[in-house]
Parts: sequence; C-alpha cells; structure tokens
Amino acid sequence: MDGLQEILYTLRQNKLRTALTAFGVFWGIFMLILLLGAGRGMQNGVYDSFGTDVRDFVVIWSGATSVAHQGMSVGRRIQLTTADLYAIKRQVPGVGFIASENRINNASIRAGNKSGSFSLHGIPDDFFRIKGVEPFDFGRELNRLDQAQLRKSCLLGRTVVERLFGPGTDPVGQEVTVNNVVLTVVGVFYDRNNRGQDSERIYIADTTYRTVFGGGDNIQTLWLRPAPGYDGVQVEQQVIELLKQRHQVAEEDRRAIQSFNMAGPAKMVNGLFLAINAFIWFVGLGTLTAGIVGVSNIMIITVKERTREIGIRKALGATPFNIVKTLLLESILVTSIAGYAGLVLGVGLIELMAFGLRSVGANLPFFQNPEVNFQAAITAIVLLVIVGALAGLVPALKAARIMPIEAMRAE
Repeated sequence: MDGLQEILYTLRQNKLRTALTAFGVFWGIFMLILLLGAGRGMQNGVYDSFGTDVRDFVVIWSGATSVAHQGMSVGRRIQLTTADLYAIKRQVPGVGFIASENRINNASIRAGNKSGSFSLHGIPDDFFRIKGVEPFDFGRELNRLDQAQLRKSCLLGRTVVERLFGPGTDPVGQEVTVNNVVLTVVGVFYDRNNRGQDSERIYIADTTYRTVFGGGDNIQTLWLRPAPGYDGVQVEQQVIELLKQRHQVAEEDRRAIQSFNMAGPAKMVNGLFLAINAFIWFVGLGTLTAGIVGVSNIMIITVKERTREIGIRKALGATPFNIVKTLLLESILVTSIAGYAGLVLGVGLIELMAFGLRSVGANLPFFQNPEVNFQAAITAIVLLVIVGALAGLVPALKAARIMPIEAMRAE
C-alpha cells in the first residue's frame, strides 16, 4: 500500500503529463478494438452471403459432351443415374455423405384459395447433412420412413408458407396440392442461401418424387461432402474421373460432367480475412506502440527528475530490486488503467453499434453483427501489460544502476 500511495502521489504531481501518456495508450487499444469489431462485422456479413450451407460440399451435374471420344460424336447428352451414386459410394472412400436431387422448377402449389409457383425438389433423408438449413420453424425433417414408405410428406420453405398461409403460421399437418398431387406438410424450414431465395422451395422424399412425378433412376444433381480427414478437392476429382469413365467421356472434356466445390470460395474468403485481420492487428498494434513509446519516454523523464531521490533511497539501503519494482509498477499501472478504459469503451461502442443495427432492422449486404472476440480482447490486455512492463523496464534498470554519490551531484 505504501508503494501504491507513492506511485499515485508521483502521478498526481504530473497530472497533465500522466493524462497525455495515458491517452496515447487508451487511444491505441480503443482503435485496435474498433478495427477488430469492424473486421468481424465484415466477416460475418460475407459469411452470411454463403447462407446456411456447409463450407465443404460439392455439387455435380451433367451436360453435353464437348470432345469426341471413342468414336462418339460431340454433343452427346450425359445422364446421371442412381447406379452412378452407388458406384461412388463403393469406389470413392473419401465421400462422407452423398445425396441425389431432382426438381421441377415451376411447380404449382395451392392451399385453400391461395396458390403460387415454386420449385419442387425430391431428396433423400441425408440431403440436409450436406445442404445446411437453419433450425426448422415448425415440424421436422424428412426421415427414412418417409423414404421407405413413399409417404406424401413435404417440407415447405418459409417463403412458401408466408404466401399460402401467412407469416408466422404453423401449417404442419395441413394439406397442399402440388401439380394436382395432395401432400401433407410435416415441416417448415428457412435457408438463407441466395439471400433467402432457397426458402422458396418444396422438398419431398426422393422415392415419392420418382413414383409420383416420374424420372425413373435419373439424377439431375449429386450433392456430396468429403469424410473427415479427406481433401475435398481430391474427392471431387476422384468422383469426376469415375463418372467420366462410367459414361465414356474424354478426360479433357469440361462440359459433360461439371461440378462446384464450396471449399474453393470458402478457402479464398478465409485467406482474405486472414490477411485483413493481420493488417488490422498491424495497424492497431502500431497505434498502440506509439502510446507505449510515450510511456517509455515519460518514464525516462521521471527517472531523470527523480535521480537525487533515487540516490538517497539507495544510500538509505534501498536495493536495485526495490527501485526497479517501484518504476515498473508505475508504468504497468498507467498502461493497464488506460488500456482497460480503451477496451471497455471500444467494446461498448461496438455493442452499441450492433444493437442499433438490430433495432432498426438494417440488413447490410456485407456487414452484420459487429463483435469483439473474447480471446482477442484478452490477448490485447495481456500484450498491453507485457509491453507496459517493458516500457518501464529500461528506465528502471537505468535508475537501479545509479550510484548514490553520482545521484547527489545531479541537478
């Protein structure tokens, strides 16, 4: 307590100098927190544009050949089938989940006196392990019983429900007519992908789709996810090679079997934000360093002003450790209090910004929910304390080396 009182007394004797030094540290940590919060808000906004989909799925579809192969002409139409799906399961060990999808793009749906036109999709029960959706508003997902028993159960997107039943209505258990086929609603989902447009869909079991709406064993689209520990790009290449072999497609043909791997854009975005975060830390720490340099300079001035006092202390028996400890505590106290104030104000401002955006219902395309990572905040505080100690260490060591007789001669 005596040491603390002494430090506070010294700081009060130089109020303006202490305030300006503390402001430099405060501003550095404040700007770092604001930059981190803004960077996270941008990251959340960009990732939101990915929708609820997982980040490693692969979509595969077929087209027409663009290269003649084995005596077959250009323009031959390739049709994927369930046999291809089973072959992939057997021969490509890196596939964790795989599901087929067939669709009717403009299916007519009616409930009571309201109607609309939405896409109808036939899917297996594993589909939502690949194509991510948010927790269901009402009801449940399609399950194996829907598949095995060819149930006429359907899932409606939130947009479809709002059109047919009104916003917030629970339609589970009610019947709808899709292309003159009566289906029972068992669940309502929301999919943010394509800015909510993927919620304009109707899902039914794959077996029901094939039985009621036709299509046989044909598959329009294949969805798959790599198993844990497997590279999604390599799995994609293996699947494409297998399908080309099965359908006698030239290896260099890029149109007959086409694919999209979400891992590519996700990796690009992750790399982009890694660079942005590195730049934010570079700028923020640079600003913080300017404040820390100010602390170090002030401590040097303090040592020079208190040279005679330090000499008297050493003459009276004060050890170098006591001298160093007193000056280090003074440096750490200034940086810690100023840094903590900057942290609190920065986090408070970020939270106020997020609250304001939520209150007004703002939906910015590439900026959502700015926030500060708790780990980043703790890291900033720890760095601040360490650098604050280092800022006072050099002047403190210089003070500890002062000889009492030389100190008494100081002006």
